[in-house]
Amino acid sequence: MTQPPATPITYADAGVDVEAGDKAVALMKESVRRAQRPEVLGGLGGFAGLFDASALTRMARPVLATSTDGVGTKVAIAQALDRHDTIGFDLVGMVVDDIVVCGAEPLFMTDYIATGKVIPERIAAIVSGIADACAQAGVALVGGETAEHPGLLEPHEYDVAGAATGVVEYADLLGPHRVVPGDVVVALASSGLHANGYSLVRRVVERAGWGLDRHVPQFGRSLGEELLEPTRVYAPDLLGLLRTDGVEVHALSHVTGGGLAANLARVLPPGAFARVDRGSWTPPAVFSTIGRLGQVPQLDLEGTLNMGIGFAVLTPAQYVDIVIADLGRRGIPAWVIGEVTDEASTNVAPRCDVVRGVKGVDGGAVQVVGEHPPA
Repeated sequence: MTQPPATPITYADAGVDVEAGDKAVALMKESVRRAQRPEVLGGLGGFAGLFDASALTRMARPVLATSTDGVGTKVAIAQALDRHDTIGFDLVGMVVDDIVVCGAEPLFMTDYIATGKVIPERIAAIVSGIADACAQAGVALVGGETAEHPGLLEPHEYDVAGAATGVVEYADLLGPHRVVPGDVVVALASSGLHANGYSLVRRVVERAGWGLDRHVPQFGRSLGEELLEPTRVYAPDLLGLLRTDGVEVHALSHVTGGGLAANLARVLPPGAFARVDRGSWTPPAVFSTIGRLGQVPQLDLEGTLNMGIGFAVLTPAQYVDIVIADLGRRGIPAWVIGEVTDEASTNVAPRCDVVRGVKGVDGGAVQVVGEHPPA
């Protein structure tokens, strides 16, 4: 028979510090207070976040949109640099910008942080980034969870995830059903790598022997600072564009995992074809640097990283100048990269891959042609 331990085993002995968790909540309260909307009911610490949805009753046919995501292995960069106040910004961008793709306004968000050891100041720093991005996006942070997993994660390790909910009028839904031949593809600049492809990036810089403190002249800062650049949050600016009089937008595409071609194909209807011209932009230095250091094949690089384009807007040709000017006033560089045609009547460029049928979506086809101009 197994003998009981000589001394009692407490939860703290098992590696879970409840008091540290309470301190983390206390430290993050001020950050969460910045990320609120009038519809939020109650405060931090409840079993569920409460959001007054009575405004939805004034909508003709409200459609709820929801999304969940994380930031992948970018957290390893934050952990290596011991800087945790930006990774939450990435999380919000990855989640709320997926919701905007269908034309929905993100309303509220919750987060989940799993860590090997709760260090209150580190948790508070992570949440401060989440709150900053929520405040920028006009999204309420209504709750979250911090879980201590000793034995599963090392004390310095953590992972973050989040989920958000938004709403859109059924009549205003964006997507493939609106896209027609003649629509123009407008690219929106990314702020850098965003939060996709870091397994590739980390493998490349590790094999090259580059330290995160290495100053890279092309970046004008250290490698670590470049890799930790927060994801641009597009939601408030795209919602502003959609609400601008005299503008018509048919579809939006968030360029995340899979790259530009795969995510653009997801918002095209079957039979539609978009040819994207690499000659229309020069990717920022971080992309060419990763490609060169790792001798990464171009198609693999483009299928993993955003290559300097974080979003795409599909709009009729007569609205292109208005869209580009509006986004420019909002601080987002935008430019034309392609046009939508009918694939059956289009001469597909030879010796160039065509991307279609990605992530289970029976959508259109995208072909990326040409060469990027030199920097």
